[in-house]
Amino acid sequence: MNKEQVLEIVIENVKNLVETFPIDQQFNVTEQTVLFANGSSIDSLSLVTVIVDLETVFATDYNKDISLTDDRAMTRSISPFETVSSLVDYIVELINE
Repeated sequence: MNKEQVLEIVIENVKNLVETFPIDQQFNVTEQTVLFANGSSIDSLSLVTVIVDLETVFATDYNKDISLTDDRAMTRSISPFETVSSLVDYIVELINE
């Protein structure tokens, strides 16, 4: 599975979440979308929803068991949850192990 495929999956899942927001709080999701840092448009509960959804999608649709909230993710100097791009990079790293 390559980075472009993972990016498409992550963006689709974040878009699905954003579509549940009130119209005036919805936003366009791109590779640069901030997920959990200054300037984020989603809260921590929404981020947890995205994480669980992604772990489920990768396990059920692609037979890739990944854990996005392991110790390695939590102890990185740069969080994999800052942006869509950083999350994609982390997922690709996990898949390629």
